[in-house]
Amino acid sequence: MSSKLTRSQIAWRIAQDIDDGSFVNLGIGMPELVANYLPDGREIIIHSENGLLGMGPVPEDGQEDGDLINAGKKPVTLLDGGSYFSHTDSFAMVRGGHLDICVLGAFQISQTGDLANWATLNNTKPPGVGGAMDLAVGAKQVFVMTEHCTKSGEPKILEQCTYPLTGANSVSRIYTDLAVIDVTGSGLVVCEWIEDMTFNDLQAMTAAPLSPASDAKQLTVPEL
Repeated sequence: MSSKLTRSQIAWRIAQDIDDGSFVNLGIGMPELVANYLPDGREIIIHSENGLLGMGPVPEDGQEDGDLINAGKKPVTLLDGGSYFSHTDSFAMVRGGHLDICVLGAFQISQTGDLANWATLNNTKPPGVGGAMDLAVGAKQVFVMTEHCTKSGEPKILEQCTYPLTGANSVSRIYTDLAVIDVTGSGLVVCEWIEDMTFNDLQAMTAAPLSPASDAKQLTVPEL
């Protein structure tokens, strides 16, 4: 489907929902893109679990500092007023509930907000949960950034996860290349979906019941 969002467009859409003054952790992989699209005029403080607060954008070519990396081991910059500290202090921030938002990737999400993002049933690739389990339960809100389906076309949003869980009932909102979906006490509520798709089309690509929000609208993003 040609109108699916790109990863950059999903990242842009997530960035619009991050309020001024928020402390935010961006997970390894796709979520790192969100840092590129934070709205101008908002002070959003990015945390990395290896011990950074006030992380800046990716450095220009040739300006990388090998001693300044994020949790994904990628070079980053530090904004004025930023700081770095021990791994212990970093996880105290996470476990102490001091992060407003965490953006994580996912293999599967259940209709009740269970998150599976660290292991599949492929035993040839030894898994490692890392800090995701702490982030999934420590952040005040957990946003998931993912494609709606796997490369083979299987839905990632299910009634129940079949992979090992990272966190139970932890996801607040799901952002995919097709829709923005809230996880609520009464089920999955679709806030936005792409133009070239009906609600029934979206439901057919989702293995859990969906309901449209009363104020649901078209998912609109810029060309990126």
